Amino acid sequence: MRSPDKPAQPEPWPLFDNPARTGPDLTTEIPRILATPLHQSDRNRALRRTGIVVTAVVGLLALVYVIDLTMSSGDVPRGVTVTGLPVGGITRAAAEQRLREQLEPRLSHPITLQAGDVEATLDPARAGLTLDWPATVDQAGKQSLNPWTRLSSLWRTREVGVVTATDRTALTAALQGLRSTTDREPIEGTIHFAGTRPVVVEPRSGQHLDVAATTELILARGVRGGTVHAPVTTQPVRTTADGIRATLHDVVEPAVTAPVKVTGDDHDALLMPDVIAAALRFAPDSRGGLTATIDNPTVIAALNPQLSATQRPGKNAEVLIQNGAPVVLPSVDGRGIDWAASLLPLLDVLHNSGSQRSLAASYVTLPPTLSTAQANALRITTQVATFTTSGFATDSGVNIRRVAEQVNGAILRPGETFSLNGYTGPRDATTGYVDAGIIDHGRPSRGVGGGISQFATTLYNATYFAGMTDIEHKEHSYYISRYPPAREATVFEGAIDVKFRDDAPTGILIQTAWTPTSITVTLWGTKHVDVESIPGPRTDFIDQKTETITGQPCTATAGERGFTVTDTRVIRDANTHAELSRHTRKTVYDPEPQVICAP
Repeated sequence: MRSPDKPAQPEPWPLFDNPARTGPDLTTEIPRILATPLHQSDRNRALRRTGIVVTAVVGLLALVYVIDLTMSSGDVPRGVTVTGLPVGGITRAAAEQRLREQLEPRLSHPITLQAGDVEATLDPARAGLTLDWPATVDQAGKQSLNPWTRLSSLWRTREVGVVTATDRTALTAALQGLRSTTDREPIEGTIHFAGTRPVVVEPRSGQHLDVAATTELILARGVRGGTVHAPVTTQPVRTTADGIRATLHDVVEPAVTAPVKVTGDDHDALLMPDVIAAALRFAPDSRGGLTATIDNPTVIAALNPQLSATQRPGKNAEVLIQNGAPVVLPSVDGRGIDWAASLLPLLDVLHNSGSQRSLAASYVTLPPTLSTAQANALRITTQVATFTTSGFATDSGVNIRRVAEQVNGAILRPGETFSLNGYTGPRDATTGYVDAGIIDHGRPSRGVGGGISQFATTLYNATYFAGMTDIEHKEHSYYISRYPPAREATVFEGAIDVKFRDDAPTGILIQTAWTPTSITVTLWGTKHVDVESIPGPRTDFIDQKTETITGQPCTATAGERGFTVTDTRVIRDANTHAELSRHTRKTVYDPEPQVICAP
């Protein structure tokens, strides 16, 4: 019992006053104490002490939070990783350095493009793909002010992606540069020959890299090594490997096993395997294989010489001038091989073997291109017009004689057009022409075929007076005194020609006659018109200039004034003398410079 004169002492506070306790367990003790029946004064004292403890704990936590926030200010938030690499809790510069050193070598490997069945390698740096580490770190954000977030970052991680800096233009250009590797044109399967040995060409579809789609695919993917399956557009082929081999075994190999005998009249020929191989042509069929055809010209070139003795060429009718009058020499039919009909069964024969590898040549009559009846129908009976020029040099005369030989005997049928350049073909040393005088850019010079213009002038005047329709002719730049003014012509192979058309209902024969000093062109046919030439006066004279040539080949000339002149052709009906047409042609001749050859 307590002494009545001594005040009662309070029981020790189980939580704080018991020296045997090493520390309170607030989670259990405070509720227990609060539940213990106490006097009001004891309860108040306990609450005060509990408040002090709670305040102390909260203050301590706040201090720790402030210290942590202060010390980590500016750092990457804790728990941040980039592709698994921790970068949280360190400075931004240190994080960028760590990423650059540890991740960049791993992420900057070349990219493999798998484009169809073709692989190509893309260098990220050259393609404008780089790793942007500052932007990558920026994705982590700033330090969080949320205490719970900061506390949980001690055991939780947060992954952020790698940011890629891209140059679309450079990437597109790099992909375009790979098209020489990724792209190919389709290859149809076929069969070639090495001599008589068939060689199979395997079919292969074509493909083209879809640069636009591949660009978007890589931009979305970023800088990472590995393989990108690039989209391509394909171009299919019609042949298949099985179809090609079927053609090889069924058609090609039997075709070149042995020669084919071609029987002609009293003479035979052999079509050898190497010629068969050279003549075979292939095209895709509708079943993946090949359709074989024969190139007839190749076969004919090999067989025709062997069978030439069995053929006879035809002969056209000719119109010759004998005793001053045209005479028709009759045509002769020829006999030759109808190659199209003869070679029609060849493909079937090529499948055979032994004595069955043969075919017979089919012969036909070869009519002439100008029969006797056709020649007579031209009504070439009378001299229609003739013209002569003279005064050419000896070397020019050689060329004039050669062109006269080529043109002599030419026949124009009604409505046909004659072209001097087209009829003679190239005029060069191989066709009998020599070096002679020409006018080159207004100066005397030399060239193969020089002097042909004199023949062109003579021919033009003969057609002029025969009433032929003028299709094309061109005068010389300078007037040449041996030619009639405004009624002469020059030629230049491939550029300047003499062309005329026979618009009469009857034909025309061109006869030429050459002497060492003159050339004559005569046209024979049926005379329908009379032609008159009315020359005009010379006007608008232009004085010549003087040129001195030094240090190069030179021919001195006296020069000549330039002028303008006209010529009027009047055509009248040969029977009624009624005027049918009147045409005036104006020609401007340039002044020919006086050329002085300096020493």
